[in-house]
Amino acid sequence: MDEIWHALWEGRPFSFINIGVLALSLAIIGERTVYILTKYRVNTTEFMAQIRKLVQAGNIDRAIKLCEAAPLPLLQVCKAGLTQVNRGEEAIIASMDEKLSDELPALEKRIGALWTLANLATLIGLLGTIKGLIASFKSVGSPGLDPAEKSQLLSAGISEAMWNTFLGLFIAVICMSAHLVLNGMAKKHKMEMEKAAQRLENLLILRNK
Repeated sequence: MDEIWHALWEGRPFSFINIGVLALSLAIIGERTVYILTKYRVNTTEFMAQIRKLVQAGNIDRAIKLCEAAPLPLLQVCKAGLTQVNRGEEAIIASMDEKLSDELPALEKRIGALWTLANLATLIGLLGTIKGLIASFKSVGSPGLDPAEKSQLLSAGISEAMWNTFLGLFIAVICMSAHLVLNGMAKKHKMEMEKAAQRLENLLILRNK
């Protein structure tokens, strides 16, 4: 712990700014992970199979009650279509598309910010690196200092530069890795929900014909 604090202190002030970026990034990663894992925990294949059986059997009310079991996006999209089953094809499609447009932005929310934070952390680290190098060159060119003092100032400047570089790149790697994982999860659930909505639309339209 002392070594970490010493490294942060040597890289100040940009190292502390990057710690703030890291804290924000971890908060976004944690919130998005929890949101996706809780809101999209439904087994889409199994759920749609149950809905299909109920619709084919004419049990629309039971299908709606099944969708009301939990406030989950997929269930709400299906409910939007089922409640319009007696109003015709256009009403079914319009209702489900509207619900999809409401739910999908919440799925992808804040994930794109991780890429921006990765670039920001890298640039902040670069500023700290440049600051440290400037301090190093100034110490070498300072008149009136003995070699030991110059060596100490040079070492401190290089240490500041390297720690800032390390921290900026470390945060960028975390943000980019999390972005890839979360973006992949979001795309997967988005495709599943769109496919499920399309299948239910087709099922309800064929039922009305």
